[in-house]
Amino acid sequence: MKFSAAVLIATVGSVAAFSGSSFSGLSLKAATNDSAMTMSATGMGVNGFGRIGRLVTRIIMEDDACDLKAINAGSATPEYMAYQYKYDTIHGKAKQTVEVDGDFLVLDGKKVQTSRCRDPKEVGWGALGADYVCESTGVFLTKEKAQSIIDGGAKKVIYSAPAKDDSQTIVMGVNQEQYDGSEDFISCASCTTNGLAPMVKAIHDEFVIEEALMTTVHAMTATQAVVDSSSRKDWRGGR
Repeated sequence: MKFSAAVLIATVGSVAAFSGSSFSGLSLKAATNDSAMTMSATGMGVNGFGRIGRLVTRIIMEDDACDLKAINAGSATPEYMAYQYKYDTIHGKAKQTVEVDGDFLVLDGKKVQTSRCRDPKEVGWGALGADYVCESTGVFLTKEKAQSIIDGGAKKVIYSAPAKDDSQTIVMGVNQEQYDGSEDFISCASCTTNGLAPMVKAIHDEFVIEEALMTTVHAMTATQAVVDSSSRKDWRGGR
C-alpha cells in the first residue's frame, strides 16, 4: 500500500501538470529562450502518521519530484514522531538523519512542519505549500469528509485506502490512464487490490475472465490481535 500511494501521488502530480489544469503539482515552466521545460517539485503533505503515513513519508523524502511540507500526526509529539519515523521493524532504519526543532521534524536537514489537528482544515496545508495531501488516517475516505483537507488549502487528496464513496480509484499499472486531472479526490484502492488487479488485467486482456474467485494470504495489520481478544467488527479478527 505504501508504494502504490506514493506512486499515485506522483501520477496525480504529473497529470495535473501536463493537462494544463489550474492545479500546480509538478508544474511545467517554459524556458524563456527555447521550448525546453523544467519541472519543480510537488508540495506534499501527509495527514496521519501511522504505519502507512510514515512509510509514505519515507518514499516522499527519497523522491526529488516531491517536496514534503507538512505532517499532521494526531496526538504524537514531534519527539515521538521522530522516533517512530527513524526506526521500523520491517523496513529498517530511515536513510535520512532525523532531528527535532520545536514543532519541526528535520529530515536530512529539511524542516517539515508538524501539527496535531483533529480537523485537517486547521493544518493550513495551502499556507504551508502542501498542494497534494496523502490522507492516511483512514478516517477521511469520502469526498465530504476529505473536503476539510481541501478547505485547509490543499488542491488534491489521495486516500491511502479504499474510498467509502464514489471517489475515483486508481491502481497503478491497471487504470492510471483514466485519471485526467479533473478529480480532486483519488483512492489508491487496497493492498489486496493492488496485488490482484495487475494479474487479473493481464489475464483478462489476453483471454477474458468470465468468473473468478480469489483467496488472499494477508500480512498482519495494526488492527489485528497478536493474542486472542475481542473484536466487534470482525470476530475472526480477534485471534
